[in-house]
Amino acid sequence: MERLVGALEGLGESAFALSLLMCAGVVLGFVGIWPLFAVWLERKASADFQSRLGPMYVGGFHGWLQTLADGIKLAFKEDLIPAQANRVLFWIAPAVAFCGAFATMVVIPIAQGVEIVNLDIGIFFILAISSVGTIGVVMAGWASNNKWSLYGAVREAAQLVSYEIPIALSLMIPIIAVGNLRLGHIVGFQCAGPEDAGFVYLSHHGWLLFYSPWTLAAGLIYFVASLAECKRAPFDLPEAESELVSGFHTEYSGLRFSFFFLEEYVFMFVVSIVGALVFLGGWQPLPFVSFQFDNPLMKLIGAGILLGKAVFLVWVQIWLRWTLPRLRVDQVMTMGYKYLTPLAMLTLMGMALYQYWGCRYIPGIL
Repeated sequence: MERLVGALEGLGESAFALSLLMCAGVVLGFVGIWPLFAVWLERKASADFQSRLGPMYVGGFHGWLQTLADGIKLAFKEDLIPAQANRVLFWIAPAVAFCGAFATMVVIPIAQGVEIVNLDIGIFFILAISSVGTIGVVMAGWASNNKWSLYGAVREAAQLVSYEIPIALSLMIPIIAVGNLRLGHIVGFQCAGPEDAGFVYLSHHGWLLFYSPWTLAAGLIYFVASLAECKRAPFDLPEAESELVSGFHTEYSGLRFSFFFLEEYVFMFVVSIVGALVFLGGWQPLPFVSFQFDNPLMKLIGAGILLGKAVFLVWVQIWLRWTLPRLRVDQVMTMGYKYLTPLAMLTLMGMALYQYWGCRYIPGIL
């Protein structure tokens, strides 16, 4: 995809603009379809955990069109705006929240050499842009002129600012091991092996999750902190129904209400696919055995493997939501500041020492 963009850029500004529109259309199409499947998956998973069937009728087999029907219903519902709300901020807040998750998709490689933009600072870009969604949530809570919405927005801001620290620190640990911020390069490090070994070969490094005890700890810290970043249980305090009615989107209805759900499920996918790329070998199916994905068919298979890993991590997030009780506000903040952040700093220090001593005294580790 990046080569296609570069080739069209050479043809002129109009062709380059057309290529960017095509890429944006592909990403927008995915983020429009993915939540339909994710909501259906969550409904079926929750039904299974509660020993019931879930949606069964709309669309035929296990109600696979139920989410689409609900989306159409939301699109035609009345868009209500409170009389005392700040209308401009109330209008644009859902779009700002959604754009934070949408923009991160452009730097995520879906197969070997297949990505829209190959940034030198790929992981840093994802961490920076994903924080924009917090601004949209705060705007929604403040502009609604509702105390429950404002409480939810303040909780969201405090929670996300707190858990961005352990997420960033945990992602620095594989960066120390690889020495690069490019997501494609990080995947390449996990499947590096002898060039003349043929189609299948043993990897020198394997998945970064098993590279060292420190990367294993970093992967666990990243996943726990990502639950808080996605506002998923047991860290779903910003929209706690028993305390805040519906949290920061209490006053929203219709299509604008659905944008917050799109943002949540797209961001669940983003943190899951980043975790799969960084810690689980990306499109490599096995921890210590690598395959060459250098032709279109193998790239398509690799994209399917990566998508399967991301969907599995999303399913684990859903599983935890319907298994664990919601934490209190003080417990959420304690988890972030007293436990995850110090553990992430300790893990970062341990990884730095591991790389320093390992590179010097363990031949062939790099």
